[in-house]
Amino acid sequence: MPQISRRPSIRSNSSSFLALAGLLLFTWSLGAAAQLAAKPARPESPVPLRPAPPKSPQVQADGTATFTLQMPSAKEVKLRLEGAPEPVPMTKAADGRWSVTVPQLAPQFYSYAFDVDGTSVLDPFNVTIKPSFFSTQNVFLVPGHPSMSWEVAHVHNGAIHHHYYHSAIVNVNSEYYVYTPPGFNPKRKYPVLYLLHGYSDDPSAWTSMGKANVILDNLIAQGKAKPMIVVMPLGYGSMDMINRGWQAWQDSELVTRNFTRFSDALFQEVMPLVKKQYMISDKREDHAVAGLSMGGAESLLVGLNHVNEFAYVGAFSAGGLGQGNYGSSFPAITAESAPQINAKLRLLWIACGTEDGLFPANQTFIAWLKKEGLQPTAIQTPGMHAWMVWRDNLTNFAPLLFQSK
Repeated sequence: MPQISRRPSIRSNSSSFLALAGLLLFTWSLGAAAQLAAKPARPESPVPLRPAPPKSPQVQADGTATFTLQMPSAKEVKLRLEGAPEPVPMTKAADGRWSVTVPQLAPQFYSYAFDVDGTSVLDPFNVTIKPSFFSTQNVFLVPGHPSMSWEVAHVHNGAIHHHYYHSAIVNVNSEYYVYTPPGFNPKRKYPVLYLLHGYSDDPSAWTSMGKANVILDNLIAQGKAKPMIVVMPLGYGSMDMINRGWQAWQDSELVTRNFTRFSDALFQEVMPLVKKQYMISDKREDHAVAGLSMGGAESLLVGLNHVNEFAYVGAFSAGGLGQGNYGSSFPAITAESAPQINAKLRLLWIACGTEDGLFPANQTFIAWLKKEGLQPTAIQTPGMHAWMVWRDNLTNFAPLLFQSK
């Protein structure tokens, strides 16, 4: 009988392979389970789970504000608060936390910083910052009841536009901000306010600290101010004013160059650019200029020396004009020219806080204008050289602009 060769059974080999694979998988799973059991549980958060720090400072309904700073190794800590005549001493607790409570602040935005053994320190738990070329500070709000003009309300909002350009006159990469009112129509011509910042500030100051856009939004919504475009340029004609610090004001040649070149940059660079980008009214009666501190002096120099361009001029706590020899800075103002200037100016508005160190200089300048025959509107308010005065100034100045005689 012939031999018949038999091939190994495919089914038998497959069964053996599956059995072996199952054994290996079972062994691996036991080992993996043992390794997982040996490892500690992985935390759900990559950082320690701590509660959020309290809002800083703590502001109560009556305007009382409590400031705290954890600084265990400090020997002395003071609070430098905008509007306060002197730094406020803080008290140290056993846990190294310094604190002080300031009673009943008026409804306003305030800037502040801590003085730690002579060094300025920011509040680490307050992210709202006041920009400056010299000293950055924190900012907080004491709200009003009802809300003040500089507080955001449920009204239609305008927009803030940020523009960059190279200034050949100042030799710097420069910038300016433009506010357009609620319901802005790019095909409609608007009146324009050139709004100038103070020394040590940058062009964002009137929106970041002055809340100019919020003030205009609220005034326009209430029917108190005309819809307008507001242009806020860099206010330096020479950056040496910043590079040399406060001592720059002792150099009369530099101060004069700063004012002169700023005026040149405004007329020859900023204004032509703005007119290309926005529908600005060509009427002189639709043009205004105003500013604070250094910008107050610039608004007077620009406006009063160019009454054919500006019908409204405002100065808030103007600084930098000195206390005499105004004739060289304002050669067009004479007793003979005063009637023509008065006829062209719809408003010359000069304000200053009575506690401001620049108050005497402002009164001297107002007296000189009156002696030459001009008719300024002189405003005196309580307050120091501080933003709470200038927000109030803008709130009262803006409704007077671009109104029919």
